Amino acid sequence: MLVRSLGYATATFASAEEFLQSGRLRDTACLITDVQMPGMSGVDLQSHLTASGHCTPVIFVTAYPEESIRERALDAGAFGFLSKPFSEDSLIACLDRAMEHHRSTRAE
Repeated sequence: MLVRSLGYATATFASAEEFLQSGRLRDTACLITDVQMPGMSGVDLQSHLTASGHCTPVIFVTAYPEESIRERALDAGAFGFLSKPFSEDSLIACLDRAMEHHRSTRAE
C-alpha cells in the first residue's frame, strides 16, 4: 500500500516462480522481494535475473537478517536490504535510489 500511495503501479506474486512466469518482467521497474519465500529465494531470484541479463533493481526485506545473505545481495547490486520491521522512510529511500537508477538506465 505504501508503494501505491507514492503513485507507483504495483503487482504482487505468491512466489518468485510466479513472478518469472507472469510476463511482467520487462515492465518491472523495481522488485521488492522477501529473502525467504517458498521455492526460489529472493537472493536466488536476483541471481537468476542477473544471469538472464535483466538489471531490474531489487530491494530485499527480511524477518531473518543474516549478514552473509545481506552481503551477497548487496554485492550483487541490491538497492536495499531491510530488516523487518523497517520504517517507511527506509523503504522510500531505497525505492527512490532504485527508481532513479531505472530511469537513468532507460535513458541510455
